[in-house]
Amino acid sequence: MSPRANPDQPDRRDFMKKACCVAIGGVLGAVPVASGVALYLDPLLRNSSGNSDGVKVRVTTLDALPADGVPRRFPILASRVDAWTKTPEAPIGAIYLSRPADAQSSVKAYNVICPHAGCFVDYVAALPDAPAQAGYLCPCHNSTFQLNGAVAGRTSPAPRGLDELECSIENGNEVWVRFQNFQAGTADKVPLGA
Repeated sequence: MSPRANPDQPDRRDFMKKACCVAIGGVLGAVPVASGVALYLDPLLRNSSGNSDGVKVRVTTLDALPADGVPRRFPILASRVDAWTKTPEAPIGAIYLSRPADAQSSVKAYNVICPHAGCFVDYVAALPDAPAQAGYLCPCHNSTFQLNGAVAGRTSPAPRGLDELECSIENGNEVWVRFQNFQAGTADKVPLGA
């Protein structure tokens, strides 16, 4: 007679099967768990210091700007990343572009946000204090600005002129602007996110 295996003791093969199942299941389960943790922590691991240098975007072409120096308003579109949300080509602001009559290949760019309280300024053909002069007017508190961005009039509450932005002509005809916003209510031009 042959000795029988004791049914109370687990077989060595059963142990190896169970050990392999646990190991394979652990590896397969770790992949989605690691992916989920990485996705959850992604916004925390990104550089959150802000972009104080702004973002360089193509705005328009020289042909879209009149040669007489009258400014035109353009929206600034760029990709935005906010925590887990990525939005391609979303509006992030607006600017006024003008091409001075005396210079054919130079362009001036000004942020449309008033440095007094953060309202949007409008281009007007006649300033309230100087009806013969065109410029920019803030409808919130009547801040006025000359076409070169300087504060116009002594009664204007703006602490500084309009924020001029870095502008360049590339590829012969494309107008590129380094867009950024600045703190309102201060005499110093301090970039947001700095």
